[in-house]
Amino acid sequence: MKHYCFFIWTAAALLFASCGGSANRDKAPREAAEASPALEIDAVLAGADTLAGRTIELEGICTHICKHGGTKIFVMGSDDTKSLRIEAAGLGSFDRKCVNSIVRVKGILREERIDEAYLQRWEAAAAAQAAAEHGETAAGCDSEKAARGETGNSAAERIADFRTKIAARQAAAGKAYLSFYFVEALSYEVVE
Repeated sequence: MKHYCFFIWTAAALLFASCGGSANRDKAPREAAEASPALEIDAVLAGADTLAGRTIELEGICTHICKHGGTKIFVMGSDDTKSLRIEAAGLGSFDRKCVNSIVRVKGILREERIDEAYLQRWEAAAAAQAAAEHGETAAGCDSEKAARGETGNSAAERIADFRTKIAARQAAAGKAYLSFYFVEALSYEVVE
């Protein structure tokens, strides 16, 4: 009789634990997903080389929306020297309400590399544009330039600036390119 009671108590305890454990296992990922905070821009930029190619969720203040169709926004980190470009990609365009608001974006972090081949293509395109327009109008978007830390105003100045930075990076890290990161948005919302 003792063995029979022990067996019933053990079976009941196992049944209770497995039912409770299953509910907790199903609930835990859901709670973790809801509770997981979005990354701040500073953290994304600091870990960009390891996050590239991955889907991330981030949050920050939108400081600018591209005037040419609203397909890009710029989200600021802890100060205006830390900024990340967000591209609407398959979403079409961003709502103008994003500007000066906190936005939460889910998307894929992408790396763009600027190397000598890139700069030579840019020079050729700028020369063709200058010849067609009899002037140079490739000053570029101020928000894009700020996000990349660019100081030049004309295409030629910007290209020279990149060459200087590439040379410094190659000397310091052995990499003959600059990495710039942006997010291909999958979804977004205006938080505030």
